[in-house]
Amino acid sequence: MTAELKSSLVASVQAAAAQAGLILLSATAGIDYHGQPTAVFQLGFRGDATRSLQLELSETFEFDKPHLLPEMAAHLAAEASRLRNPRPECYVTLGGLPIAFGKFQWPFHLSTSGADTYIVHGEINLADGGTLNLHAKIAASVTVTFAQIVPAMEQPYAETFVYNAIRKTVDLGQLEFLKSGNRQPVPVTTRYYSRWQKKFLFTETNDKERLEYLLRKVYWLSGVLGQSRPVWIADPRDAQYLNTTEADLLRMAGNEAGDKLMVLDGEFASATPLLLERAPEFQAALEAALNFTKPQFNESMRSGQANM
Repeated sequence: MTAELKSSLVASVQAAAAQAGLILLSATAGIDYHGQPTAVFQLGFRGDATRSLQLELSETFEFDKPHLLPEMAAHLAAEASRLRNPRPECYVTLGGLPIAFGKFQWPFHLSTSGADTYIVHGEINLADGGTLNLHAKIAASVTVTFAQIVPAMEQPYAETFVYNAIRKTVDLGQLEFLKSGNRQPVPVTTRYYSRWQKKFLFTETNDKERLEYLLRKVYWLSGVLGQSRPVWIADPRDAQYLNTTEADLLRMAGNEAGDKLMVLDGEFASATPLLLERAPEFQAALEAALNFTKPQFNESMRSGQANM
């Protein structure tokens, strides 16, 4: 680890983490896709060594500036809340697939194929608590033009919209879950961003769809993966994905708590036995969503019955 990393970037990360209620557990040197130096930080809660989150930045990155610091602070504050989830790396898609994000190689790197794009590699795994061991290797791409709307091509400024673009691509049936396989493309295009509203837009949802999403989230992330421990409902990452607000998600969770499907404690909710009784419904949604991601073939053409 260089003296520059120790004296400047570490101090900045340590201060930002403290504001989010986190402590710096470790800071080590890493390398990015092109072999350039990065700084890898492990952050966690004081007195709890059982869970931590990773933050990887370009070694020369400086975020202690007026146009960068607020978003770094917001990212770390949200990460601190997610870290209280039983499985902080897990999310749910609108279709009802619980997925775990991992092995992301931040920051973005310029494409080596000659294309005018930035790339970040990662992986998502089906996280249903079973033994299917299905995953998809990801290559998320952003054009250089599109990158101009992002404050910095670094993890804290891009992770949310990249994760949501991946979830949206799964919803469209354009990512296949396999036991092995090559990287699959996830283009993050301008269709996901409104220049007029100056925000990302992934999916227009109504109350019914958002309610269904919350029930699936609490069932899988609290009930199945978390032994009914609470999960964060007011996640701005989910609010962006569903094109709603954190307050609206909390309002809907409160309604379901009244119906005894979840127990609400502040911004967190846990699954109740009544919700777990609906396991066949959630399992059927998972199987349908998983089947939707598989390539569909024209069986009449396969058997030679179609006119050519």
